[in-house]
Amino acid sequence: MVWTPTQTGAFLDAIVEDEYYTLFHLVALRGLRRGEACGLRREDVDLKARTITVATQLVENDNEVEESAPKSHAGDRVVALRRHRAQQDEARLAAGVAWIDSGRVFVSADGAWLQPAWLSDHFERLVGRTGLPPIRLHDLRHGAALWPTVTSPRLSVSAR
Repeated sequence: MVWTPTQTGAFLDAIVEDEYYTLFHLVALRGLRRGEACGLRREDVDLKARTITVATQLVENDNEVEESAPKSHAGDRVVALRRHRAQQDEARLAAGVAWIDSGRVFVSADGAWLQPAWLSDHFERLVGRTGLPPIRLHDLRHGAALWPTVTSPRLSVSAR
């Protein structure tokens, strides 16, 4: 099942305060895979040019998280991530010496890599709170094809 744009918008509106809102936004509107979102590194983000480069992904094998090349060569995806970076900087300051500098854009509360399976479970919990029809996190990315090209100060798209 794939949500309609209205359902996807309702989901994003309902989770706007969630710490992983930006991640789910990228999955829903730009089609990032779960592992690509978890593997996105700070060095892959150019805030000035408003681009991200999907250069790596995190995958789980036997409960171990590993870094690997992305599944496809989807090219650059242009997004705005300034607000998310500011929130992460605040979390880093609050954690102090306990912060793990994984270099990832989306991290756990202590800065460590996000476990892809945990992210799927978190997504399911969020969906359950909205009353929307249940879908898998993987299915959220398929709705990106239903959205018209978006160009705004917050989000736009380009292809390599």
